[in-house]
Order: sequence, then structure tokens, then C-alpha cells
Amino acid sequence: MADATERLTVAQALVRLLRAEDVRNAYGVVGGKLAPLLQAIAGSSIRYTGVRHEASASMMAAAEFAATGRVALAFGEMGPGGLNLASGAGVAYANRLAALFVTTNQHRAAAYPHLGMFMDLDTRAVFAPVTKWNAVVHDGRRLPELVRTAFREALGGAPGPVHLDIPQDVLAQPLDWPTGTFDVAPSRSRAVHPPRPAAAAVDEAARLLRTARRPPVVVGGGGVAGEAADQVRALAARLGAPVVPTQMALGVVASDSPHFIGHGGIIAGEPVRLAFEGADVVLAVGCRYSSWMWDAQGALARPGHALVNVNVDASALGSPALHTVALQADARAALDDLLAALDDGVPAADPGWLASLRAARAAHVARLAEMARDTAMPMHPAVLASELGAALPADALAVYDGGHTTFWSNDLTPVQARRTRFHEPGMSHLGFGLPYALAVQRLHPGRPVVLITGDGSFGFTLQELDTARRERLPVVTVVHDNASWGIIREGQRKQDFELGTSLAGTDYAAVARGFGCHGETVERPGELAPALARAFASGLPAVIDARVRFVPHPATPAFGSMNRYGSV
Repeated sequence: MADATERLTVAQALVRLLRAEDVRNAYGVVGGKLAPLLQAIAGSSIRYTGVRHEASASMMAAAEFAATGRVALAFGEMGPGGLNLASGAGVAYANRLAALFVTTNQHRAAAYPHLGMFMDLDTRAVFAPVTKWNAVVHDGRRLPELVRTAFREALGGAPGPVHLDIPQDVLAQPLDWPTGTFDVAPSRSRAVHPPRPAAAAVDEAARLLRTARRPPVVVGGGGVAGEAADQVRALAARLGAPVVPTQMALGVVASDSPHFIGHGGIIAGEPVRLAFEGADVVLAVGCRYSSWMWDAQGALARPGHALVNVNVDASALGSPALHTVALQADARAALDDLLAALDDGVPAADPGWLASLRAARAAHVARLAEMARDTAMPMHPAVLASELGAALPADALAVYDGGHTTFWSNDLTPVQARRTRFHEPGMSHLGFGLPYALAVQRLHPGRPVVLITGDGSFGFTLQELDTARRERLPVVTVVHDNASWGIIREGQRKQDFELGTSLAGTDYAAVARGFGCHGETVERPGELAPALARAFASGLPAVIDARVRFVPHPATPAFGSMNRYGSV
């Protein structure tokens, strides 16, 4: 008797495999060659969100992992669709966010190598630099193996995006699949339990930390992905240590915590610089020492202090910061073991040191608060950021887009919990904010979601206001509108020229209304809070065009120093 089989197209098989991996959302732009996949999704429980540009789809998939730890699907048509999708793939790759990207291509008779037909593209080569792993599905029968390999690579070690290119004839091909093909649990094809650190490394790290007098804790995106927030707080309390979350770890400690001295690395100002310069032992948890943790001297790892570096990614250990002890492990597992290894005695840390850093933090905040009392017109950006931080509902989720613009709200927006505030420091891709915010709103339909962006950044993806209206995603966008590429203009003027920096003349509130969204303009102090309330009450996607002047943030010199490393 022949073994039982089930007849499905490769596209239908793909959807079945994705459901086994708990993929709940798909983002993309419809295309003719994608029809088999679109049909399979339409008949499944996977929810589809159609966007106006494929880069927005890949950014939304990245946002889903950042917000939930789940993998989402983003797809693109062959040729231009794949090129567009790759732009947002860079966001996921640079920030260690898992996602699955699927593209289609010419049929196998005309692809790999390609014959020069319209929309020809070696899509596998395009995605190779911005994914952890990718492959072409030349034979549909290999799909289960390749999908499971993709998820193993995406979620093993440091998370990251993966890509499958499926030629159009393969995607549509019907095959007889043996019964049980799609019933394989993820635990049978990849490790699902996080790795623990070596016992000897834990003992060595505990010896250093037990006697540390000035031990700051810096926590990055790995601390969030590893669900280690509780352990970070417990360890900070045990050590009497200040905590510096990177931009990927906002909320791991609340901004009103007695251990908090600023987040985002060097853009948090003097307290962070003092913490690293005065440290004797630094504990880094899931932090890659990216450029936000650099200054003109290099990575914020000084010869005078020891470094205990915890990271699940072997490539992040020893480079660019040399460590004293490395724990290659999941963040939560490593901190659980460290907490168990430390005795329950009185912390060795000098309490006066933490107090001095908290005082430096208070002075930094007071300086910003003084700027927020500025009454000149157009508004000072600190006025807008301060009013916005005060007016946000307690349960609001916020996305920060733009380069210099985000510095203001990074300091002046309170944060209480992880996965409530979202930056994109890795690729720093302007325009990621609206797609990110829409994905966050999709995932949290009952909570207010606010995008805080610059006018330059907003212009990259404002077409997704159409997606917001169609999908009924009431994200409120607040635009720091200084009618320019502000930080670029500032740099050009220092070099005695100006070219292409003006963005004057655009009414973003009117643009929003043209898309069927709520839109209004604020120009004076005190106007933001009531405008925000009206935007939320409208129930529509909304844009508040806030007219401000450009003022360099106090962290601008430190930010600039990141690019001077090694200069003479």
C-alpha cells in the first residue's frame, strides 16, 4: 500500500510550514508572479497587510520581531520588488532582528543564470549582504528542509533575517507531500532552549563583579531578545550599579529608576562618559559596542577597566571591545547564573559613585528642561519634545525616526518597560518610523502608538499613510518640522556652503488630510497636548505638523566624535 500523501502547491506548502513556526503576519505588495503565494495566504490564518512600497514591508517585519520576538513574513515580486524589499532588510540585519523575506523570480528555464528578460535579477546575490542566510529554491521538494534551515539560522545565536528566492514555476508547482510533512515541531529542527554560559566563565566573572567598586551595566538589544530585563534590574540592585541601556534596550530599566543614568550610549551625555571613564569593571549584556558606544578614542572600553561581556553571538565577543571575561550565552541564562554565583552580602560598589552619576544625570536633564522653557518662535525642539513626553498616555508605544531629531525625544520621553520605545540605530535608515509604527499598532490594536519623526525622515515613507487609513491603524505622527535637512545644513554652513538642504513649503497636515487621515498644525508652546488629544479622539491615522526651529542637541559633538575614531 502506497504511503498517504497530500497534494499542495509549493506556495501552499510554504504557508503550512510558516504556520508551524507561529508566523502570524505577512507584509508586502501584491504582484502577478506572487499569485500562488497570495492565494495560499488568503486561505490561511496568516494576516496580510498590503503596503505601498516593499521596503515598508520588510521594515514592518523587522518591527514585529522587535516588538514581540516573533518572526514575520515580508515578500516582494521579482526584480524591482526584491530590490525594494532589500532596503528594509538592511534594517533587520543591522539591528539583529529575525524576519523571513520571500521573493519570486523568472521561471527556472530563464533564471540562475538569467537570460536578460524583463525584471531579471540575481535576487539571492542582492540579499546576501543583508541577511544571515539565503537560498534559491530550485526544487520544490526541498522546501521543508530549506524553510527549517531558514528558521534555524534566523533564530540561532544572534537573531537575524533570512531570505528564500522561489522561481515562479516552483512557487506554483503542485506536489504530492507525504503525510506528516508539515507536522514537525520546531524543537525537532532547531534548538529551542537558550545556551547557558560555561561554569568557569561565570565563576571568573562573579569574582570580578563581587569586588567591583565602580561597575556600570550596559545592556543592548540582546538583553531584550533574551528577555533579561528582570535579571538586569536584579543585578544592578545587587551590585549597586548604574545602568545604561542602548537604543535597542530602552525600558529594560525605567527612566525613573535609581540606577538609570541615561540611554543610547554617548548621546545620553556627560553621565555616560563619566561612568565609562570611572569604571573599574563593566558588565555588558547583549551589547555589540556599536558606533553609539564609541567616541574618538574608539569603543567605550578603556584600558583602566575590566570588561565582562555577555553575548550569545560569538562574533560580538572580543571585537571591537577586548574583554576580560566572555560569556557566550543567552542573556537571561547568563545573568541567572551570575546572580546565583554572587553572594548575598553588601555590594562592594562605592555608593557615592552611583550618586555622583545620578547627580550628573539630573544636571543633564535640568539643562534640557531649561531649554524647554524657551519662548522664542519658531518653537525650540526641546519645547516640543518636553510637551510630547508629558502628554503621551501612560500606555503609549513610541517610535523614534530621524537622525538628530530623535535625540531630543530620546531624553525627554519617559519609558517604563521594554518593547515600548523603538529606535533603529543599526542601519539608521531614515523613513523606517511609519512602517515600524504601523506594525506596532497592528500588534497592539488597543494601545496608542505615536511616531516621533523629522520632516526629512517622514518624506521617505509618508505614502504609508494610505496603508494606515486602509488598514485602520490610527498611528499618530508628530513631525519635528524645521523645513530642512537640519543637521546636514548645520554641517554645510560650517564649511561655508549650502546645497539641497531646504524642505520648505510642505504642509504635512494637509498631506495627511489628502490621504483621508486627521491632520493639523501646531506652532506655539502649549498647543501640542490638545492637538494630540484631538488626534487620538479622531480614531484616524493622524499627522501633527509641529513647526520648530533647528537647534543642535547638546549631544551633537559627542555624536560627531564617533566618526573621528583613528583620525589625527
